[in-house]
Amino acid sequence: MMIRVGDLVPDGDLTAMGDLGPEQVSFRALARNRKVLLIGVEGAFTPNCTSQHLPGYITHADALQNKGIDKIFCLSMNDIFVMTAWSEATNASAIKMLADGNGDFTQSLGLTLDNRVWGMGIRTKRFAMILDDGMVHMIGVDDVGVSASSVDSVLSAL
Repeated sequence: MMIRVGDLVPDGDLTAMGDLGPEQVSFRALARNRKVLLIGVEGAFTPNCTSQHLPGYITHADALQNKGIDKIFCLSMNDIFVMTAWSEATNASAIKMLADGNGDFTQSLGLTLDNRVWGMGIRTKRFAMILDDGMVHMIGVDDVGVSASSVDSVLSAL
């Protein structure tokens, strides 16, 4: 079942790139006492994610922060090395990349996408979620294209 507005996001261990390399992080700890934006992408370097989804968040990171977002996180089932390379390639330094390599956290959110037809396995659906101290206040999920999960939709919800 997909997570909904009013739900508390489940905890999950993810991988982030720290100063000394990959480190395990608790998503609940990252979101605690903060208003955060979590965006989900099918995959780093994929066409829509790279050209349509992520760029809006990079461009409008300051506007999101001015509207109360404390931290922007980007989640994918890629490994943290790929996520870090994608961050560097897209100049996404304002966004903290999180890897859910095994998909456990994404599955707990009910936001998996079956992309086996394309040889890509199970992936994260394209989404955007505003969380306040771990509680979902807005969620937009796109099965095709980028609209409900776009930066414009998030800015409108703030």
